Formats: sequence, structure tokens, C-alpha cells
Amino acid sequence: MLLSLPFSPARVRAFLVILLALPLLAGCGFNTIPTQEEQAKAAWSEVLNQYQRRSDLIPNLVETVKGYASHEREVLEGVVEARAKATQVQISPEMLTNPEAFRAFQENQAQLTGALSRLLAVVENYPDLKANQNFLALQAQLEGTENRIAVARRDYIEAVRQYNTSLRTFPTILWAKFWYTDAQPMQTFTIAEENMQAPQVNFGNGG
Repeated sequence: MLLSLPFSPARVRAFLVILLALPLLAGCGFNTIPTQEEQAKAAWSEVLNQYQRRSDLIPNLVETVKGYASHEREVLEGVVEARAKATQVQISPEMLTNPEAFRAFQENQAQLTGALSRLLAVVENYPDLKANQNFLALQAQLEGTENRIAVARRDYIEAVRQYNTSLRTFPTILWAKFWYTDAQPMQTFTIAEENMQAPQVNFGNGG
């Protein structure tokens, strides 16, 4: 009997109406919200992959620099501490709607970028280190990773823009209000991209 169903009569009627309209749903954006949500989550996974790639390079980079500039303790410790802090805050795709968690993740990654910038600036004072093949290889990998991070961030920002727009615009806003009621806007990067990049500072030329 209808009354025995675990849904209210209004919900049952709504379900029947949608069931009858199934052939028209695809053209009305019924699948847009879940599709774009999954695309944004996939883009976020790539962001995490690239940040993890950078994190994995740091221990070898620090050890290589330490071999030539062990007395630069403050700078070296700053990188190690920033890396530890950055790896403590992880954002799963399910947490992308949490502004506080996302902000903490973003700020920690920005601090790590700054620490790496200071380390690479110090390297300018050590010609032998700059010529070391191991360091040159690590530096090239780090630069490539920073480029991949920038691309991954850009793709994620665009995916979130499309998803968030779907929650606010017609006709998909109707599905958000009456069907995908759990769908919430995702967070995106607010720190300017140029502030995430290591500044070009050269302390080795003295002028």
C-alpha cells in the first residue's frame, strides 16, 4: 500500500512525475549537477597529486642543500616545518564544501611555497651547490611540479566554477532545490596565483 512506503505522499507524487518525465530529463540538465560535481572532485584529486609530488621532493632537496650549506639552519628548518604542517592538513573530495578546512589547507601550502622560495634564494650564495648535478635535477623536478600545480589549480578552479554556477542558474537550480538537496557550493582558491609562486630573488649578486 502507498501508506506503507517510507516516503511522504508529496514525495511519492514528485517521484512519479519525474519518472514519467525521464525521457526529457537529460535535456533539462538533470545530470549536470552530479556530473560536474564528479569532475570537480577529479580535478581536486589531481591538485592533491601534484602537491604530494612536491612534498616528496623536499626531503632530498633539503639534504642536498644541507651538504653545502649546513649553517643555513633557520632556512632549512623552516622548509621542514612548513612541509610537516602542510602534510597534516588533507582535504578529501567530501570536504571541499568546508571553508575552514579548505582555507587551512591553502594557507599551509602557501607557507610551504614561501619556505621553498627562501631556500632557493639562499642557494644563490653557493656556486658549488648550484652546479651540483643532484641539486640541478631536483630543482628541475621542483620547477616542473610547480608548473603542474599551477595547471591543476587552474583546472580545479574552472571545474568548481561550473559546478557552483549550476547550483545558482536555471534550469539546474531547480534540480538543486528539489532533487540534489545535499549539493553545496565547493570552495576554491582565494590566494592569488602569483602569490603561490616563488618570487625571483637573487641574494648572490650583491646589488
